[in-house]
Amino acid sequence: MAKLTRPALKIRDLTLRDGQQSLFATRMNQETIDKLLPYYKDAHFYIMEVWGGAVPDSVMRYLDESPWDRLRIVSKAMDSKSEHPKALLSALSRGRNLFGYVPYPDSVLEGFYKEAIDNGLNVMRIFDALNDIDNVRESIRLINQLGGIADGAVCYTVDPKAEAPEQPSGFMGKIKSMFGNKTKAPEKIFTDDYFVSKAKAMEALGAKIITLKDMAGLVNPLRAASIISALKSAVKVPVDFHTHCTPGYGLASSLMAIIKGVDILDTNIWWFGGGSAAPAIELIYIFCQRMGVEVEANMEAVGRIRKELFNARKALADFDLNRDKMPIEFDPLNDTLPAEVAALFDTAIQFAFADDEEGLLETCHKIEAYFNFPKPNELVKNAEVPGGMYSNMVAQLKQLKSEDLLEEAMRLIPMVRRDAGLIPLVTPTSQIVGSQAVLVALDRKNGKPDYTTTNNQFISLVKGEYGKTPVAIDPTFREKITGSPEEKAYDVSSYKRPQNPVLEDMGGMPLASNNEEMLLLELLPSVANGFLRKRRAEEYEAHRQDEAASAPVAEVVEEEPTEPITGPTLVAPMGGRIISVKVKDGQTVKKGDLLLVYEAMKMENDVEAEKDDVVKRVLVSEGDVVSTNAPLIEFQD
Repeated sequence: MAKLTRPALKIRDLTLRDGQQSLFATRMNQETIDKLLPYYKDAHFYIMEVWGGAVPDSVMRYLDESPWDRLRIVSKAMDSKSEHPKALLSALSRGRNLFGYVPYPDSVLEGFYKEAIDNGLNVMRIFDALNDIDNVRESIRLINQLGGIADGAVCYTVDPKAEAPEQPSGFMGKIKSMFGNKTKAPEKIFTDDYFVSKAKAMEALGAKIITLKDMAGLVNPLRAASIISALKSAVKVPVDFHTHCTPGYGLASSLMAIIKGVDILDTNIWWFGGGSAAPAIELIYIFCQRMGVEVEANMEAVGRIRKELFNARKALADFDLNRDKMPIEFDPLNDTLPAEVAALFDTAIQFAFADDEEGLLETCHKIEAYFNFPKPNELVKNAEVPGGMYSNMVAQLKQLKSEDLLEEAMRLIPMVRRDAGLIPLVTPTSQIVGSQAVLVALDRKNGKPDYTTTNNQFISLVKGEYGKTPVAIDPTFREKITGSPEEKAYDVSSYKRPQNPVLEDMGGMPLASNNEEMLLLELLPSVANGFLRKRRAEEYEAHRQDEAASAPVAEVVEEEPTEPITGPTLVAPMGGRIISVKVKDGQTVKKGDLLLVYEAMKMENDVEAEKDDVVKRVLVSEGDVVSTNAPLIEFQD
């Protein structure tokens, strides 16, 4: 086996952040993470990504924990603010969108980055869903200014597949079919030069690391080799490769990236690796050992983390979709590979050096199959969409009781992408496109024209509020969606910081008690509202109990039974959380008036009056979580 001459491979461990790509990992609480941190101290990872992405949302939504507390606890354990940290801590941020779904002004960016860096963050990995450099410019500047390390992430995406041609009909159709289709193929947008140009622009702005961020796992091995080689030639700062294994490319593409000289590789630890996450570091270590490449990680400490993660995953089996198909236990330091499996690693390396993509992929799939990692998701691979986007579409259609429309919605994704300026499918645009494709499928099912129903985020995207799209949007289409053919960038000067409501039912205490909590309300308003209300309710109840302990016993007054619903009701189209209520009891409304706004599948949705009517009762409050068909508003008879 030929040895590879290159510097040691640095590792960015994603287990405590990108492990959130799996359903079970979103339920991994702070108590569990506390058991892992003593071993992480000795693991010698270059970077640990522990925050951002799904973490702030999931720890509040599922665990009733503070994301700021999590960052502080991990920072203290890893000495991240010392001169010699045990590892650099990183987070994932969506540029001007941060963790939210609207572009924020510079003042919010500065406040958030300062708070994050002060609480232990070292590296902020910044990306923009549109790869609009203007949307990351200020973030890079601020992070460097505040003492952090700006990591500029270029989002990988692919050009949409060509739509299936119409079947030839009639005499002329047959003639055309005989001589072939002369239709010119659409121009390729997402070339190697496209990604390199974005990387160079970010480096010029001050990015200290450049990441090729393949959120959907769609970069195949030869493409990974081509882009990584181009990046290594074009930029002077370290190059990082981030991918997922969902469609089956992750392990093979990571091997190619190592061969082509990538400086940093993103991995997960065994039980949280493969499938929808990044490749397992243990498999990467075996490849590197057989090529003579040093991996900068203490694999003995990784083994101790791996044992704890096994216990964590078993404890979360109720949320584990693959609980009956977990990987087999394996320790690369102490377990011996069967000869035929060891040969597979060597064969894969040979195929990689020979640029034999088919052979490389086939061999890597055999390796993953031996260890019982999830098989490639062929639907995601063929549709060329992120796994999370696909899951959200399935959930959305399930809530709408329209699961039969999944195939049609998936087929519509290329059309929606093209109409909206060929936007990359990364968060949040992947959710916006997926949700809109579902709505178009519903429109067609109901005999309505395409885009009769649109979500708020799609309208904002087409307006131009999210930034410049890779391809200009047709003004006619923009007018159809937004009412105006003119592009309208988001006006950050008009941004109004959300009010900190006074909770009259809790003694007049404010909902957010400090700047950290106000930032949560700004960035994740729907889930933070519920999380903070629960915190305040617990504080208020504790205060009441203290007062009750010293107060005389009061006479108990029975509550009157709730008045039954007798009038017509507006019900929730799908489950979600109420963001705002725009009407009051007794209010007269006109057809088309905005009644309330609710969040479902990370999308904000307006609910409008279907006819002129009078509101009898509003049955929900801001922050309430409602199920599909739950009554929201009762109208007069």
